[in-house]
Amino acid sequence: MAAVLACHPVGVLSHRSAAALLELRDWGGTKIDVTVPGRSRRTHDGVKLHCSTTLADKDIDVVNNIPCTTVSRTLLDLAEVITNRQLERAFDQAEILEVLDLNAIQDQLARNPTRPGAKAVRSVLDTHYIGKTPTANDNEEALLAITRELGIPDPECNAFIILDDGGPPIKADAVWRDQKVVIEADSDKWHNTRQRFEQDRVRDQRLIAAGWRIIRTTWKQMTERPHELRPLLLKLLVPASPNALG
Repeated sequence: MAAVLACHPVGVLSHRSAAALLELRDWGGTKIDVTVPGRSRRTHDGVKLHCSTTLADKDIDVVNNIPCTTVSRTLLDLAEVITNRQLERAFDQAEILEVLDLNAIQDQLARNPTRPGAKAVRSVLDTHYIGKTPTANDNEEALLAITRELGIPDPECNAFIILDDGGPPIKADAVWRDQKVVIEADSDKWHNTRQRFEQDRVRDQRLIAAGWRIIRTTWKQMTERPHELRPLLLKLLVPASPNALG
């Protein structure tokens, strides 16, 4: 709070810092992002100062007694300092938290049409199914990167599958329902225990009995030997040409 007010009496937390406060993504920065109205030239240690001539009262919220940019303004700001995929994840997280207001996003675009971030936000709105790919870790991100390179439709990430066997719903890393394919991006952190090992086997058995196909991959395979995975993904997830010779 002190760092924000030191920059300007109406300065607000913004960009990566506001995103962290709003729980849209991890901070991932070394300085606190603060936006001030106008064209201030003051500098402060540990603060990355952003000046804005379009910051309005309706762009400001207060969270935990800290003034910060609203979700819609934060997403627009983020678009200028993170990658397109990271922006998709931030939109996904906003949807999961039920704080995404598309009307407010459109208002931001209308008031800031020439900002560099506007183009990135429009791209996400036009091409991304918001809320479909909320990956939880680097393993799942690596898998999504491979499938996108191959032109395969995005999976549902961290999606639940309800089977007819009366058992509990199954949460899977990546799900393609039409093809009935599940891919698990396993990691030692979450899967290297006897209990989880046993649970994974029961899950796989239930899915196989219901007609699903399950592929388990690892960080090492995805990052060091993706050539092993690509043909398998294409075979399972890309429909064969009707003119292909059998």
